[in-house]
Amino acid sequence: MLYIIIFALSFILTYLIKEYAIKKSLLAEVNDRSSHTIPTPHGGGIAIAVTWFLGLFYLYFSSKIDESLFFALLGGAILSIIGFLDDLYDLSPKIRVFTQAFVAVWGLYFLGGLKELDFFIFSVDNSFLTNIFAFFLIVWFINLYNFLDGINGYAGSEAVFLALSGYILFGDSFFLVLLVSVLGFLLWNFGNAKIFMGDVGSTLLGYNVAIFTIYYANYNSKNFWIWIILFSLFWFDATYTIIKRFLNREKLSQAHRKHAYQRLTQAGFSHIEVATYSIFINILVLASLYFIKNIALCLVFDLVLMIVLIKYVNSKKEFDAKR
Repeated sequence: MLYIIIFALSFILTYLIKEYAIKKSLLAEVNDRSSHTIPTPHGGGIAIAVTWFLGLFYLYFSSKIDESLFFALLGGAILSIIGFLDDLYDLSPKIRVFTQAFVAVWGLYFLGGLKELDFFIFSVDNSFLTNIFAFFLIVWFINLYNFLDGINGYAGSEAVFLALSGYILFGDSFFLVLLVSVLGFLLWNFGNAKIFMGDVGSTLLGYNVAIFTIYYANYNSKNFWIWIILFSLFWFDATYTIIKRFLNREKLSQAHRKHAYQRLTQAGFSHIEVATYSIFINILVLASLYFIKNIALCLVFDLVLMIVLIKYVNSKKEFDAKR
């Protein structure tokens, strides 16, 4: 019953936000970085955030979520608030960077930091090194999820996949809360989007993935690689793109449309095609975790798959050194 209520609330709240945004002309305008062609309401991530945190509080007071994880995840509320204000007023980058750094420290404090990094042939358990790494991991995941929220249904379907995969692999009920919170919004965003997620939702989702990664890695260091594999479609694209732009001596703060998913739409693929193909790729990634029992081998398979995919994208639309 909890999940049905949360799904219904997310669905209805997204509709109400959409109608309010249209009435108040709170629309995402078309610009150089846009993949949409008409002004569209944004802020749908508010529905995700509200229902997600309602569900989290229910689980907490029902003693169905670890206390340290609960308080770590609450840091996402700060991101959502700043993301909402940024959607409305285009805040200074300094405010965004400070907020991301603050919530990264917040999350690590309540999780007790990242205990160990296992690289298969050796491990690192120096707390200073592991926590510096974890800090930048959180900040990077927050930003890359925001970067990859650019076409209809893409960021939302990724969150649904990660939540469902988390539940299948780890069995914790908060994954179902996240799934239905996002799904209620996604029904308005998939295909011919009626509303966009906005920073209020994308930064929250990126933060959640980072917190899940560290939380489960602290129980078993191999779990770190499970989340890296599950999230590979997003982090590989974002990391590949920023490295390519750096090598091309581009101004990294400048808006662009060079992510793989953006180049596919430029090559003629529709938003729904790219989002649907990403779902099938993610299913293949999840299947690899089931059938390839050796995590190191599974990681190699996953990286090969990502390289093949990026080469395919490059064949359709080259990575232009120009803007």
